[in-house]
Amino acid sequence: MQIYFDNAATSPLRKEVIESINDVLLKTYGNPSSNHSFGRKAKTLIENSRKTISYLLNVSPQEIIFTSGGTESDNMLLRSAVEDLNVKTIISTKIEHHAILHALDYLEKKSVSVIYLPVDKNGEFRYQDLEKALSFDDSKKLVSLMHINNEIGNMIDLEYISKICQSRGGLLHTDAVQSIGHYKVDLNKIKVDFLSAAAHKFHGPKGVGFSFVRKNSGLNSFIFGGSQEMGLRAGTESVHNIVGMSKALELAYKNLEEESKYIRSLKTYAISKINEFFPEAHFNGNCDKDDKSAYNLINVNLPISSDKKDLFDFHLDLKGIACSKGSACQSGSAKGSHVLDLVVPNKLKNRPSLRFSFSSFNNKSEIDFLIETIQEFT
Repeated sequence: MQIYFDNAATSPLRKEVIESINDVLLKTYGNPSSNHSFGRKAKTLIENSRKTISYLLNVSPQEIIFTSGGTESDNMLLRSAVEDLNVKTIISTKIEHHAILHALDYLEKKSVSVIYLPVDKNGEFRYQDLEKALSFDDSKKLVSLMHINNEIGNMIDLEYISKICQSRGGLLHTDAVQSIGHYKVDLNKIKVDFLSAAAHKFHGPKGVGFSFVRKNSGLNSFIFGGSQEMGLRAGTESVHNIVGMSKALELAYKNLEEESKYIRSLKTYAISKINEFFPEAHFNGNCDKDDKSAYNLINVNLPISSDKKDLFDFHLDLKGIACSKGSACQSGSAKGSHVLDLVVPNKLKNRPSLRFSFSSFNNKSEIDFLIETIQEFT
């Protein structure tokens, strides 16, 4: 049996997405920057995809910039804000994705001030601390916060945060890699300045994503070369991947109500079974709180001793179960999850934590098999 519970890492492609990609690969091989009919046909597909994505997010097509994925987008937006917009201070947290944290490390060496909002045992920061940080001095500030945390599923109130930033003159970037395609995000209503997304999180292809850059932002080209992507991201576009991403996002939102309800039922079922059979388990962050976390993800610390951890990983793989296996950082070791290190109680840090992320391709019988497999080991 093969069971895939790692959709937050990457998700399987829908059949319709594969068909759309194959159709482009077979029929539309012109360079979209070429003036002949082959190039114009490819360019039309790109611009139609841009229109589809912008319509779904309620923004202008010119505000969607295609990238290679979320990591490039995060780097592009943070570094360009510093270089082009004179941002001197960036406000974030230490539970962000490494695409953000490593970019912040780099920018700190370039004399950018970084303020990390403290998080509590559930991985939450206080909005009062954000307001205080934005009012700390008169420097130009950028706030960069994940919409949904990729490890523990915590979800922030992005609309409220955007109002805080607007009222205090701060720019706002959000890494929305885990939320785009899973939640309706109306960017006409939620006034973020910049947003990052990746296709492979919503059943699209890997290696493609997009940045939302609000009009008149003042950003300049991040990659130099041709004039592609409104002059902000040079390089020949990956036409088939862009079309595949557009199709995947279109289907994600078309099926959102039905699929999100189904996936949430899987998460609820998994939590109930874990509580029933492993009462000493601990759910990390807010992942077991429906109103504060993503409906498709749980991260659970299991009552398995540290000396069995490696064998447990092997046991799951042997049974064909794919999930994300992590642990809090241990003293004397640089390995482990920086997120779990901040939210897992000290007394439980020697136990393994597992992230299970679900999609509409999963079912309850797979969860039953997972519980049986964990029981066999414990």
